[in-house]
Amino acid sequence: MLRLNQEAPSFSLEGVQGGRVRRFSLAEFRRRWLVLFFYPADFTFVCPTEVRTFQKRLPDLAAMDAMVVAVSPDDVATHEQWARELGGIDFPLLSDPAREGCRAYEVLDEQEDRPYRATFVISPDGRIAWLTVSPMNVGRSVEETLRVVQALQTGRLCPADWHPGDPTGAPELRY
Repeated sequence: MLRLNQEAPSFSLEGVQGGRVRRFSLAEFRRRWLVLFFYPADFTFVCPTEVRTFQKRLPDLAAMDAMVVAVSPDDVATHEQWARELGGIDFPLLSDPAREGCRAYEVLDEQEDRPYRATFVISPDGRIAWLTVSPMNVGRSVEETLRVVQALQTGRLCPADWHPGDPTGAPELRY
C-alpha cells in the first residue's frame, strides 16, 4: 500500500483538457499541489457528480495553487464526448486503458477491472500528502478534499473539522 510522505508514482498518460488531446505526466505538476483522483468510468451514475463538483470548485483549488487531474480507464474519445455532455471540464481527464496508473497507485479493483474512487493530494515536492479510497457505490467528498488541502498548506496541527480561520496548534510535520 502506498504511504504518506512516499514519493508519488510517476505517470505518463494520454488525456484531454479543453478539447485538446495530449500526454500528461506527474512531472509537469511539480511545485504545485495536485489533487489526483481516480474514478471507475465515464457515463455512470456517481462519477459525473464528482467530476462536476470538482469542476465547480476548480476556482477555489486554483486560489490554493492546486491543480486537479482525473483518471479512469476510458479512452480519450470517450472522455471528450463525456466532457462535452457535462458542459465542459477544465481539468485533464486522463485515459488509463492498460490500468498502469491504477496499478502504480494501488487502486485497481482487480475483480471489477476498474479503479476505486481514490483521491490523492500530492505536495509540491511530489510526495503523497493525503489519500482516501471510497467504495464504488459512494461518491467522495470534494468539500473534504478542499479542506484537507487548506489544512496541509498551513503546516500546522489542525484538529477535527478544522476550517480556515479556526485555531491551529504549533507547527509539526508537514504532510
